[in-house]
Amino acid sequence: MLGVRLYMLQRLTALIMAPLVMGHIAVMIYAVQGGLSASEILGRTQGSLLWAVFYGTFAVAVALHAAIGLRTIIHETMGLGRSSLAVLTSALFVVLAGMGLYAVYAVTA
Repeated sequence: MLGVRLYMLQRLTALIMAPLVMGHIAVMIYAVQGGLSASEILGRTQGSLLWAVFYGTFAVAVALHAAIGLRTIIHETMGLGRSSLAVLTSALFVVLAGMGLYAVYAVTA
């Protein structure tokens, strides 16, 4: 049952990430073609709740998606047990989400 739930959660995070990736790419194309410098980009993102929510959601979805995918890969290659996989997956999620949310904070705070 846990396998099915993780499978569905990974698919849900993919559905969340798809429009966020497209939005991110569109913003990057706009910034590059507009000739914006890093300081100009930071000037537009700092203090913006909209960008914080956008990229915060993106960071958490990516962390969940990646942790679940790595759990599957680790299980198939190393054959770890269920409890070891749970601890490892949780730790991976915390590390990835922490790094992502720290980056979002740095850009938007």
